[in-house]
Amino acid sequence: MTTTERPAATDPRGPGKRPGKRPAGGRPRGRGGNARVWATRAPLLPALVFLIVATQLPFVATLVISLFEWNALYPEDRGFTGLDNYQSVLNESSLRNAVITTVLLTATVVVVSLLLGLLLALLLDRKFRGRGLVRTMTITPFLLVPIAAALMWKHLLFNPEYGLLNGLLAKFGDLFGFTAPQPDWISDMPLLAVEIALVWQWTPFMMLILLAGLQSRSPELTEAARIDGAGNWQVFRYLTLPHLRRYLELGALLGSIYIVQNFEAVYTLTGGGLDTANLPYVIYREFYQAQDYGVASAAGVLVVIGSLAIAVLALRVVSSLFREEGSRG
Repeated sequence: MTTTERPAATDPRGPGKRPGKRPAGGRPRGRGGNARVWATRAPLLPALVFLIVATQLPFVATLVISLFEWNALYPEDRGFTGLDNYQSVLNESSLRNAVITTVLLTATVVVVSLLLGLLLALLLDRKFRGRGLVRTMTITPFLLVPIAAALMWKHLLFNPEYGLLNGLLAKFGDLFGFTAPQPDWISDMPLLAVEIALVWQWTPFMMLILLAGLQSRSPELTEAARIDGAGNWQVFRYLTLPHLRRYLELGALLGSIYIVQNFEAVYTLTGGGLDTANLPYVIYREFYQAQDYGVASAAGVLVVIGSLAIAVLALRVVSSLFREEGSRG
């Protein structure tokens, strides 16, 4: 008995050719695939161009100007100086003090805001009547325009003649039978006054981040710990605080980015005097008052570099938070 053999299938593209495979992304290669890729990216191109024009080109211009001696009061002395402007920022006593003030102001406000935000988050994580209203009222300071908040603190609270703080001190002294001091808050303690105003405004921001972290806890772990006899302090120390570590880092990093660049509080409360000038105010003073564009640009570049370094750390913390939440899901 003979069997009829079926002819082998041949590839129309010729011998030795294997059927093409799609790339890992599932999109076919070739002109059609590239056209589809660009078709999906095309709507984002105007936003990308606007972002480059609005942010990157001014930064490049600022970087170039920082390498020149450029003072509008002496236009004939303009010339390339390299890194001399950066040395002026770091070596001149007033500019160096501004760097120290910026670091001290940022660190104090971030630490105190985190501690108060953690306390408020722990209180607002409990169930009680009117919790939604209390949360809304608590975040109100963060929603105010910064210049309006600074003006409120300067005239409504810190004013030595009709300010609310001195009025409360006077009432408290009358209640207990002694003469309460009436300090001039801004003149007597200028840096502390700026820090108090910024802490009041940024505590709600920290509270929101930490409250989100508290509500992402696993209630089963807390319940199991309480069944095993753990008290409130033990639950907070061994469960809540380790869980909030990433959220504390995120709040500290994001708060640092914004507070390093804060200008309104210093400008409104003290006008940069009484050793409260930070780097953003120095940039304003050098650019608009001294007309020294080179030094002002160098100080601005240093602020941007510091903010970028903090932002990189913040992005790493955010990505680690997303990875942790993804692993739990």
